[in-house]
Amino acid sequence: MTRRHVPWLLLALLVLVQICYPLSTGVTRARLTVATVVLGYLLAVGHALLTRGPRTAAALVAVATGGGFAIEALGVATGFPFGSYDYSGELGPKLAGVPLIIPLAWTWMAWPAWLAAVRLTTPAGRTPGALTAAGRVGRVALATVGLAGWDLFLDPQMVAEGYWVWRDATPALPGLPGIPVSNYLGWLLFAVLLMSALRPLAGPAVAVTGPRDDPMFALYLWTYLSSVLAHAVFLRLPASALWGAAGMAVVAVPLAVTLLRARRRPADRPTPARTGVDTPA
Repeated sequence: MTRRHVPWLLLALLVLVQICYPLSTGVTRARLTVATVVLGYLLAVGHALLTRGPRTAAALVAVATGGGFAIEALGVATGFPFGSYDYSGELGPKLAGVPLIIPLAWTWMAWPAWLAAVRLTTPAGRTPGALTAAGRVGRVALATVGLAGWDLFLDPQMVAEGYWVWRDATPALPGLPGIPVSNYLGWLLFAVLLMSALRPLAGPAVAVTGPRDDPMFALYLWTYLSSVLAHAVFLRLPASALWGAAGMAVVAVPLAVTLLRARRRPADRPTPARTGVDTPA
């Protein structure tokens, strides 16, 4: 097995665990939740390391894992920026009131959301050069929505399982009781900070995508489609199925269209130079 196969193997294991999730209950379901997050984390960080090297992987861990823990600890302690909430003990050990797997979840989806935004803001058929200021802002904004949109699935599902609870859940989005609107605004705030910091810390290697990023695109699209199906059918959460479908569609639908078009015209896929890891020319 080559290094190229490692992300695909981890993705296959992740999909298998997620398929088992709606078929389980109680403690088994909680353990599958933890396993899913750990696999997703290993997949994201491992892919960053294998395709772009230690600097990118370290930057991803610093801003997404470290930053994710910091913002969650702040949220639990003060109620800012998400609102007042508490975690149950079902997700494993805690530090400062935050289950240790929670920062891993931020990292798991931050990386594919960033790469999807890069792919969508890269001119077709060209090696990407420096973006204008407006282009950089647009890329960060798209990555922000790509990550924050996922929470329209995540929070309703986890609250329904009792993994965390809000002390004051008003006002809430229509059909999504138990979760305040401030939570989603907090996600947007932290996501924009995360995505703004990732590019300068990780270096130019994260400003271009190539064929070795296909596992991350597959992860993002699988997360979108499987979440819609699971919420609508298996988890009986039709409102979050609709909200999540609309939120993640901002990135998922254009990404799917772009990838399908690229398969028909392979020359449209920007290919980074090969220097052991995927880096821009």
